[in-house]
Amino acid sequence: MTDLVTSAAPTRAEPAWRRAAPALLGYAAVRVLGLLVLTVWSAARDTSAHRLLSARWDSLWYTRVAELGYGYEVRLPNGDVHSNLAFFPLLPWLERAVAAVSPLSYADGGLLVSAVASLAAAWGIFAVADHVYGRRAAVCAVLLWAVLPVGVVQSMAYSESLFTALAAWSLYAVLRGHWVSAGLLASLAGLTRPVGAAVVAAVWVAAVDSFVRERGAVARDGAPRWRRAVGMAVAPLGAAGYVLWVGGRTGGGPLGYLDVQAGWRNGFDGGYAFAVFVAGKFTSFPSALAGLGLVLGTGLLILLYVVCVRQRQPLPLLVYAGVVTALALCASSYFGSKPRLLLPAFPLLLPPALALARLRTSRSAWVLGSAAVVSAVYGAFWLNGSGPP
Repeated sequence: MTDLVTSAAPTRAEPAWRRAAPALLGYAAVRVLGLLVLTVWSAARDTSAHRLLSARWDSLWYTRVAELGYGYEVRLPNGDVHSNLAFFPLLPWLERAVAAVSPLSYADGGLLVSAVASLAAAWGIFAVADHVYGRRAAVCAVLLWAVLPVGVVQSMAYSESLFTALAAWSLYAVLRGHWVSAGLLASLAGLTRPVGAAVVAAVWVAAVDSFVRERGAVARDGAPRWRRAVGMAVAPLGAAGYVLWVGGRTGGGPLGYLDVQAGWRNGFDGGYAFAVFVAGKFTSFPSALAGLGLVLGTGLLILLYVVCVRQRQPLPLLVYAGVVTALALCASSYFGSKPRLLLPAFPLLLPPALALARLRTSRSAWVLGSAAVVSAVYGAFWLNGSGPP
C-alpha cells in the first residue's frame, strides 16, 4: 500500500483540470446517457422527465423553502407533521440566488445547481482518489460513482450532489493539510444535509490525530497548530447553527430539530427498524428474494468498508465513510431512501476502483460501459415508478 500511495504523486507539473479531464468527460457522458434514456422512457409513458428531475418528492420541498422560506408544513391524518424545517438551507439558498440573477425558476435553478455540483463532486472524488491511489484508479472511482444504480439522483434537484462535492473537497483539503479550507467546506456541508456530521467528524478526528502525532510546533503536514484549531472550530458551525436556529424557532431548544425529524418518522435507532423491515420480507416467497437482496447488499457495504480498513485508507476517509454508512443503515427513515443516502459514501468505491485500474483499459471500459447502460435503464425505470422519497 505504501508503494501505491507513493506512486500516486504526479511526476511532473500538470494543470489540475487537465489531469481530471478524462474523469470529468467520462462522468458527463454517463450522466448524459442517463438523461437521454430517462427522456425517452418518460415520453413513452407520457410523463415529463423534467418534472421527475425537478418537481417531485424532496425537490418540491426544497423549492418551497427557496420560494416561501421556512414555516410550511403538512399535517397527515395519522397526526404526523411534515415540516420543511427538516430540509437544510444551502440548496434552497442557491436556488433562490440562481432565480434572482437569471430567468430560471427555483426548480430549474435547483437543476442547474445540481448539474454544476455533480461535476464538482466528480472532480473532488477524483482529487481524493488521485491523491491516495493515482490517476488511473481516480478515473475509475469517478466513473463507478456515476454508474451507481441510483446515480440519476446526481442529476435531480436534490442535495446529494452538492453535499458530496463539499464533502469530497473538504476531505481533500484535510489530506493536503489545508485545515481552514477543510473546516469551511465542512461547515457548508453541515448546512446542506444532516449527514454533514460525517464531514465534521472526519475533520476533527484527522486534526486530533495530527495533534497527537506532532513533535514540535509544526505538524508533519506543515500546518501550524492555530490553523488546525481554526479548522476544527469552524467545521461544525454550519450544522450547529441551523440546528440551534430550528430549536429556537420551534421552542424545542437544542434538540428541537430531532422533534422536526420525528414528525417525518426519522430517527436513529441503531438499525432496529431496518432489521425488522428486512426480516419482514422473509414472510413469503416473492418478497423473500427482495429480503435476500437487502441482506446481500448490506453485507457488501460492510465488506467494502472492511476492505477499506485493510487497505489502510487515510483516517479521515475511513471516519467519513463509516459515519455516512452508519447513519444511512441505522436510521429509521423510509427504507427506500437508503440507497440514495449512501451516494455520498464514495470512499467505499475506492477498493473496486483500484481493482478496475489494474485491469486492461479495454476490460475496465467494458465493465464500466455495461454498468452505465444498466444504471441509465434502472434510473429511468425507478424515477417513472416509486422513485426516491
